[in-house]
Amino acid sequence: MPETSVAHFYDDLADDYHLIYSDWDASIRRQGDALDALIGQNRAAVLDCSCGIGTQAIGLALRGHRVTGTDLSPRAAARASREAARRGLSLRTAAADMRRLPFPDGRFDTVVSADNSLPHLLTEQDVSAALAEMRRVLRPEGLLLVSTRHYDDLLRDRPASTPPQVHRNVDCAEGEERTVTFQLWHWHDDGEHYDLEHFQLLPESGEWRVQVRRTTYWALGRDRLAGLAAEAGFVDPEWRMPRETGFFQPLLVARAGEWVSNSLRGPALPCAPAGP
Repeated sequence: MPETSVAHFYDDLADDYHLIYSDWDASIRRQGDALDALIGQNRAAVLDCSCGIGTQAIGLALRGHRVTGTDLSPRAAARASREAARRGLSLRTAAADMRRLPFPDGRFDTVVSADNSLPHLLTEQDVSAALAEMRRVLRPEGLLLVSTRHYDDLLRDRPASTPPQVHRNVDCAEGEERTVTFQLWHWHDDGEHYDLEHFQLLPESGEWRVQVRRTTYWALGRDRLAGLAAEAGFVDPEWRMPRETGFFQPLLVARAGEWVSNSLRGPALPCAPAGP
């Protein structure tokens, strides 16, 4: 799927993204706490290279880390900055592709790519390019944190849908409003890629308004992704499960090894400010 369509998916979702959570602020705090425990140092320089509207980036900023957020979607990154400011936090954000990060070598202590963002890249070449860039911008021994869905299980079962998630807005002037979010999955013949239809049922004047957005993912198994991370220059990659980390998805945790220039890396893109 062209990168522009992924950016369009999240540009279109940016205003409603928080509605996929039953309580977004609680998720911000919970995910920030879980990632902070893995980082294990104070005031780390953190890059969230798929920051979306800021769920993990804001959570880490609340824990005192110096966070920069980038995302392919300018609208999502801009909202992350606004949401951080609304909470009295400083969060610099910009629109950028994780395969061509607009930062100098060795800039960050930790790089985060959470919420199943990396599997939007649909080929080994693109995933390797993104991992090489994450390695490049990390300091020696810097920490990588990448979360994905439970793809080993999903590749076995190939589900057709996800359970509905309900967000309750108790501050609505007309009383409690509910938004329902669910997904339909259409698996490709290769058994690894799938097209996703993201449905949101939004209350409107006593009726339901249906919003549908579409994108594509690559169901990357854990061993395969860990192998690609090792090839990109990370050492000791290991998967940490939600039951031990408290994070809602499996996390690939690795350290930056010796940096070797990667021919997959293209020219750096300018760091475009995330618009209004």
